[in-house]
Amino acid sequence: MKDAVRLLGLSFVAVVLHSTTYVHAAAEPVEELLKEQTKTRQEERIKALKHQEQLENLKRDQQSSQSQQQLDQIKQSKPDASKEQKPQAAQMQQRLDQLKNDQQLQRLQTEEQINRIQRESDPLRQQQQIDNLQRQQRIDFLQDQIRRNQTQQDLDRLRQQQNLR
Repeated sequence: MKDAVRLLGLSFVAVVLHSTTYVHAAAEPVEELLKEQTKTRQEERIKALKHQEQLENLKRDQQSSQSQQQLDQIKQSKPDASKEQKPQAAQMQQRLDQLKNDQQLQRLQTEEQINRIQRESDPLRQQQQIDNLQRQQRIDFLQDQIRRNQTQQDLDRLRQQQNLR
């Protein structure tokens, strides 16, 4: 009887150990699948981040080109512009050039950050970096918008002065 109980106990232990092996074996593919899904989501977010950055760059370039065209029109419309307007136009040109340079620098920095994020192996850390970059992009975009609006107002003021003379 004791032998039967012992044998039954050993059989139970063997079944439990065997079952545990199956559970661990089943958990590994699930864990791998979750890691792969997380990686895929991160790659999609990075791709969306790059796409968003490209769109914002196109908008910036377009607005910068429009401002440059407006300034060129102002410069060409009255070659005998007053002494007061010439320095203003030169100052506006400097500001537009500085905006373009700042935008180019910002693009390079963003590309570098995206490359750094892609090399990050820890998904949680990668997610934090993506969130931080998106937050910084929103701030940069708003600051650029403010600078462009100020530049546009100055161009409009310069054009009005030119039309008054």
